[in-house]
Amino acid sequence: MTAQTQRPMPETEIFPARIKAVEPGGAAEQAGVRPGDMLLRMNGQAVTDVLAYRRILTEGDVELELGRPAELQPAPFGMPGIGRDKTWRPVGQPPLPEFEQVWTFTVSWEDPGIEFEDVLFDGIKKCANKCDFCYVHQMPKGFRKSLYIMDDDYRLSFLFGSFVTMTNLSEADVQRILDENLSPLYVSVHTTNQDLRQDMMNWWKLKVKDEASVDIKHMIERLSDIDLYTQVVLLPERNDREELDGTVEYLASRPNVISAAVVPIGLTGHRKNLADVRTFTREEARDTLARLNVWRRRFLAEKGTRFVFPSDEFYLLAGEPLPSEEEYEGFPMLENGVGMVRDFLTEGIPADLPAALPQPMKVILGTGSLFAETLDRAVEPLRAIGGLELEVRAIRNVTFGEVTSVAGLLTGRCFRHGIQPGEADLLLVPPTTLRYGTELMLDDLSLTELRADLKMDIRAGGSTLGELARVILEGAQSSGPQWGMSAHAVKEERGRA
Repeated sequence: MTAQTQRPMPETEIFPARIKAVEPGGAAEQAGVRPGDMLLRMNGQAVTDVLAYRRILTEGDVELELGRPAELQPAPFGMPGIGRDKTWRPVGQPPLPEFEQVWTFTVSWEDPGIEFEDVLFDGIKKCANKCDFCYVHQMPKGFRKSLYIMDDDYRLSFLFGSFVTMTNLSEADVQRILDENLSPLYVSVHTTNQDLRQDMMNWWKLKVKDEASVDIKHMIERLSDIDLYTQVVLLPERNDREELDGTVEYLASRPNVISAAVVPIGLTGHRKNLADVRTFTREEARDTLARLNVWRRRFLAEKGTRFVFPSDEFYLLAGEPLPSEEEYEGFPMLENGVGMVRDFLTEGIPADLPAALPQPMKVILGTGSLFAETLDRAVEPLRAIGGLELEVRAIRNVTFGEVTSVAGLLTGRCFRHGIQPGEADLLLVPPTTLRYGTELMLDDLSLTELRADLKMDIRAGGSTLGELARVILEGAQSSGPQWGMSAHAVKEERGRA
């Protein structure tokens, strides 16, 4: 590391990247960098994101330009890594604070030891589509601003597994993906019938940067060196049945497509002035599974992988048994709702249960209506414990509407309406209802506030059935999934509807 030097404030376009933490003893700390400072440029270049930051460091000798804001900047409030609820900005138009000090220091083949507040420095790339099934368009009013951002950023796809449509990619974006080998990516295909895809997704020509990007087959083939995990959001009588067959057959023919998840459309009760769409009936869900099972058997014999994976919702909607753990092939699509229930059930309830509790306790397991019956059967062995009164309660979704049946989209308001104050000793909420690293629910209601309202202990349930039992019997802390690490669907909803 070379000594730092003072410089005047930058005049060219920059994307100030706020520093969250500085590694003790590292080059950055030795250069006087502290939390709250901002990275301005590297080797004289603007830095757009953490990927570019890491790439430039691999060049060897790197000069980092830092700025210290004259006033303390407000902390981002939103998702860890990409949250900027009060400072969202379009690409190329960053706010530039006043700096009281600007300086540089140099590292040579060395990590400076800097952690950033955000992974995107230039803002999030927006969606170019107006899909008939877009969840953002179905959001009720009154939530934090970040939940209404129609994001479609390939960088978040690479970093966090968010699904992107690729319709907003420029030629420079595609070239960067290839040059930097940003693999794998997660791609929303929906259908490979180009006319049908346009009819379903309704991309806005003014937001499309490159006409080639809307041709899904062209893009998949253009990115032949990039591994792609794909998904199909299925709409009844639109892209299902024979159209689904065509999509699956094409995707399976491409060597760079690793797998395809098939998920049913998710709806809320807030669809005013939107396209007329509906959910799957039980018979339609069964027909979809039967159709996909034909492909899955064929692919397993021909390719050694089942390749196409229906989401848990199809099995629950159809009332059919879930596949075995082996059939999920390592759960590559877990965060897309493929295998979450089976993964939860894999670690069963411990065999050495106590005969009775030291003191009687009533426990309510709150969950979505779709999962309630499965969970009720799974916890049956716990009901043999003396003094434990256990109830699985399907919580009505009063926020998004009763058509929304998944557990991960329950809010604090839903639990306020679905549970009476003092009616239990302990309420367990699904871990997927909590924002990552916090006890905040989707509507910003905290578990502390909910405890005060409902006059009972409230904790997150477990990520597995065994862990759920330990949370009940031992007061263990849940290590279950929390939303907020990716930017897809309701954006911060990890469990995927």
